[in-house]
Amino acid sequence: MQYKEKNETVTPSRGLKMTNSHYETLTPSRGLKIYDISQEVFGCKVFPGDPSPAREVMMKISDGEICNLSGLKMCAHNGTHVDAPYHFYDEGKTIDEVDIDRFIGYAFVAEHEGDIGAEDIKKILACAKEADERSAMRILIKGNAVLSKEAAEVLAAEKIKLFGNESQTVGPENAPKEVHLIMLGAEIVLLEGIRLAGVPEGVYILHAAPLNLAGCDGSPCRATLISPEI
Repeated sequence: MQYKEKNETVTPSRGLKMTNSHYETLTPSRGLKIYDISQEVFGCKVFPGDPSPAREVMMKISDGEICNLSGLKMCAHNGTHVDAPYHFYDEGKTIDEVDIDRFIGYAFVAEHEGDIGAEDIKKILACAKEADERSAMRILIKGNAVLSKEAAEVLAAEKIKLFGNESQTVGPENAPKEVHLIMLGAEIVLLEGIRLAGVPEGVYILHAAPLNLAGCDGSPCRATLISPEI
């Protein structure tokens, strides 16, 4: 697996870098890079059949109101979001019952195009373990990739905490149930609809905490990756 360098434009006066349309904030004192890997909600990609997010203007200062106030209407699986076991299991944990540490911690970004087979995911896990053993617990796939049943079984056996991809679903879009049952049955959190175009392969610290929505099958999240390397 190759690690690719990125092209970047630096704006020193503001401490920002823009990489492939992703803003990357630098913390010079600690040498941290923060990548926003979330979609903007109202312009996000929506899984076929799901409702699109909508914003309702409830109050406007320009109309003489005391403040601006927005109402939101959306599906729990719009844009960048996480799935809880309850999404496919009636007795599974709801999003508020899933341990928060599954969403936050070391992660490994690997690039792959096409179907991810069992041998593919084994190689990705091996690379993650070699880079940093902790990162193998959360695997993020960069590219137009589809997780196969066989690869899902490997991840379930490994007892990883989280799997993420750029698609709005894990597994084939026209038949996602089987892969979801394997992954969610193993209580692996699914992070779907992330954007990794500007993120090089490697080890990061992921923060993809959901909203604390009692009884829900999933939740939107603002997913970020932090790299300790300059």
